[in-house]
Amino acid sequence: MAGLSTHILDTSRGAPAANVKIELFTGDLKKAVADFTTNRDGRTDTPLIEPGTLKPGIHELHFHAGDYFRANGASSEEPLFLDIVIIRFGINNPHQHYHVPLLLSPFGYSTYRGS
Repeated sequence: MAGLSTHILDTSRGAPAANVKIELFTGDLKKAVADFTTNRDGRTDTPLIEPGTLKPGIHELHFHAGDYFRANGASSEEPLFLDIVIIRFGINNPHQHYHVPLLLSPFGYSTYRGS
């Protein structure tokens, strides 16, 4: 079903990243329209955008990686190399499902369009 979802894998630990705050920005991208926290599986308990309500356009996800790394003792040096990871992406077909995962470590990240 069409909608938007994500998950986060902490590649430095080889485990899902739990308790990461995620903010969703749509439309003018000036104000978060929703925020979520990942569960112990590194996923949100609900879709970021429910099926049937996905709109074409530019969207952003702000992953609060720095808070996660601080809480898990990944680094004691401040400022952290990564704090908020911002992924800006486009949706052109609201009838498809968009999955935007984050592969994360204290010193790098990667993403892709999943299914």
